[in-house]
Amino acid sequence: MSIHLEDYPDLLDDLGEHAAQVLESAWQEATRAFSPAGLERYYLEGARSLHSLGRGTDLVAAFIQEAPGLAQELGEDAVAELLSASIRMYSKTSSAVITLVISTAPIAARRLGDHSLFEGYLRLLDSLLGQAPRGVRPMLEHLDELLSHLTLGGLRRWATWGAQAHRTDLEAQIEYFGLQSPESRSVFQKERRGTLFVDVQRRINLYLRSLWGRDFFMRPTSGDFESREGYRPYIQGFTLFLPDAFDDTDELSGLDLYRAAAAHAAAHMVHTRERQEEEAPRGIRGALVELFEDARVEGLTLAAFPGLGQIWKPLHTATPEDGDAPQPLLARTARALIDADYTDPHPFVNEARAAFARESDLERAGLAAELAEALAPAFPEKGYVNPKQIAPEVVYRDDNRYIWAVGREDEEEAEVLAAHGSGQERIYVTPMEMINTLDVPSAGDDAQQIMVLATEFFRDGEDTSINAQEGKEPISLPFHYHEWDYQMQLERPHWVTLLERRPPKGDLDEIDAINEKHKPLIARLKYLIEAIQPQGMQRLRRQPDGDELDVNALVEAQIDLRMNRQPDERIYTRNLRQERDLSVLVLLDLSESTNETVRGTDTSVVQLAREATTLLSGAISRIGDPFAIHGFNSDGRHDVEYFRFKDFDAPWDDTARARLAGMKGALSTRMGAAIRHATEQLRARGSQKKLMLVITDGEPSDTDVRDPQYLRFDARRAVEEAGRNGVHSFCMSLDPNADDYVERIFGNHYMVLDRVERLPEKLPMLYAGLTTR
Repeated sequence: MSIHLEDYPDLLDDLGEHAAQVLESAWQEATRAFSPAGLERYYLEGARSLHSLGRGTDLVAAFIQEAPGLAQELGEDAVAELLSASIRMYSKTSSAVITLVISTAPIAARRLGDHSLFEGYLRLLDSLLGQAPRGVRPMLEHLDELLSHLTLGGLRRWATWGAQAHRTDLEAQIEYFGLQSPESRSVFQKERRGTLFVDVQRRINLYLRSLWGRDFFMRPTSGDFESREGYRPYIQGFTLFLPDAFDDTDELSGLDLYRAAAAHAAAHMVHTRERQEEEAPRGIRGALVELFEDARVEGLTLAAFPGLGQIWKPLHTATPEDGDAPQPLLARTARALIDADYTDPHPFVNEARAAFARESDLERAGLAAELAEALAPAFPEKGYVNPKQIAPEVVYRDDNRYIWAVGREDEEEAEVLAAHGSGQERIYVTPMEMINTLDVPSAGDDAQQIMVLATEFFRDGEDTSINAQEGKEPISLPFHYHEWDYQMQLERPHWVTLLERRPPKGDLDEIDAINEKHKPLIARLKYLIEAIQPQGMQRLRRQPDGDELDVNALVEAQIDLRMNRQPDERIYTRNLRQERDLSVLVLLDLSESTNETVRGTDTSVVQLAREATTLLSGAISRIGDPFAIHGFNSDGRHDVEYFRFKDFDAPWDDTARARLAGMKGALSTRMGAAIRHATEQLRARGSQKKLMLVITDGEPSDTDVRDPQYLRFDARRAVEEAGRNGVHSFCMSLDPNADDYVERIFGNHYMVLDRVERLPEKLPMLYAGLTTR
């Protein structure tokens, strides 16, 4: 289907003579840059939307002229992002600035070279309009110069510095963002990077084609948008993601670093073909699999192209002086496997080198896994280690996610479907439609379409509703939350993905055993419960107004009148209903560390948390306060798992108890995202007082975060946001060393439990103290 401009006479009339002439002159270029659907949806309707803002024809003409170039650079979606950003900026700045944003968009797209980076650039402009509005125009006028030397991360740091330094000085903002002031040039020089990806992408493409005779798709990563070092290279699907800039080093130039990183990633795509038996196993064995797989693909590549050793070997700088900790030891081993001239006294390094040298066939499937299995017992570190946290820091090597993803494309697709529902279409019907239309009594997990009722219906003698029996239980759509970057003092929008998962059910006998074990404590809690429970109606006497007259006060008032004294006007009684308008959410840290046993006992931390939560739930249910029990863990910012063991409206019954019995610890602790999600649950409650009780055994941490302060500051920010939304947060920490960080997160609203085995006793007492204040 083709689109002709003559078919839109109404649009041409609306745009006015000047804009219509510009549209006619740019139409041929637009038809080449846009698809027919995009031409109508983004280009023509976009021009109409900007015209409806009423900011003059220059704005519309700029969009008509520049949108085709932007679409050619980054695609039609980038035009949609530009339109959305322009409309958001409508109320913040003048038409001239928005026109300049649109006019310079192709420059930003060409220099950034990636759709996600372009989105980040538009968010930066939107943020700057709130912080340094006078600086945006001069910055856009120098955008070509700025992005010729800075990555998006460098531009953001340069702009943020100026916005903070000249927050109230408007003239200084103009000089700084126009590159006129000395401090502006100084910060600009500091943020300049050696070699930008967009400047060498074509040369790297030709370089890889000359080696392997095939094309590789490459894109810049947005890692440097938030961190000066940027993310490590990685491979996803059929695309190589390389840092958007490399600084020159003492050994190699930025261009050679790109060649080294691209060649290593391409070697994986050429030589890593077999599926691993496990999916990214934890512990030292997983780290060794990645180490030997890197050495294997580089060995095969060096056999064909020996010259690559000149750019790979100088980037291995580990030496015996770095120490014998897991990370430097693995870095020394990586160097020994590629550099025959390197000598190292450590026995593990030499044993790994000898084992690898004995392999004559590097093409053999499963080689890396076999070597890792054989050498893992000889590695000095015997405790639990996370492969991502001890990976050797070799600047040109990727993060090895590719070797675990090969052969699992179908599984990843199934996980995406599961994350966005269950892969099943649920059709809501009436009871008669269900009875008359069903082909089979019930739908299984493999059904593509299932019929469910708008309301829950239970058959006679069944405890499970018809809807619950039909197909898979729906799983929540992803929730996206921001995260606080304390170094930049800015939020990372939509940075974390949280997914609610259905908790597995355990054995109810375990809950019964907990109640039997703590029977004496439950008896003591009975008196505590009676003291907390509402006492019904309370009559308040001598009130200035109320429900009825206070006879005693009336008599005293009459006496005062007869004695010529001023009577007390408080002659009413008021009946006050004693109610606890309170909602409580218990948020449990379910990270891997909770599986460890408490010192001096055979009980794990997660078992103690289960016992304490069981006792607390029983007590709260008898008091009558609405409460929920949720838990969380995480595996990087894209996978924060959230479990609902009991919700506010759900009873404390066998279903909730069974879910609590099946509670297990795994993965890491991204606390800030979980607190934000729990805050959203509490905000939906109509209670006057809202309490979030966080129980954790360690500080916030995650696999993709190396800075220990980063998640602490984010968790503190999440607690502050909860407080602004009327949610009171309190933390019970089971880490005896928590005093070093927990006060910075929760202020003085925390308790450190030195004797973890007393958790079942202390938690109900803590609840009583918090809810009777």
